[in-house]
Amino acid sequence: MNTDQHYLARAVELAQGNVSAGGRPFGAVLIKDGKVLVEAVNEIHLSQDPTAHAELLTLRRASERLGARLDGCVIYASGQPCPMCLAAMYLSGISRVVYGAANEVGEPFGLSTADLYRQLALPLNEQTLKVQHLPQPAMAEVYRDWQARHASR
Repeated sequence: MNTDQHYLARAVELAQGNVSAGGRPFGAVLIKDGKVLVEAVNEIHLSQDPTAHAELLTLRRASERLGARLDGCVIYASGQPCPMCLAAMYLSGISRVVYGAANEVGEPFGLSTADLYRQLALPLNEQTLKVQHLPQPAMAEVYRDWQARHASR
């Protein structure tokens, strides 16, 4: 079995175990340099936190050990990452994502985020969530202050 299949099979095994424990069918494994750093399952049923997706939990736990940048890490996810998880992967520098079930597979079971992907592809003023921009000129100074404090890093 190749490496991708091996780690993806583990993510699927985690998803199955989570279903048996009363959770949603999602598991994720985060790898760095060929070693498992973190495994997680969707924990929404435990915490009632809508962001407690398996992928985000792997990122949070890995960041506690490695810092905010996870360059060189690979995430194996049982299902197609939602836009929130995918954005977090971009922000953290994840190098690669491998997933098992596409949104089309999850859709008949109510486990697809395809509609959310479609919403986010629309301009903000066309999305169903109303997003309002109220410019705050003082924020430019806050950003300058942040940049000055972090320029030497």
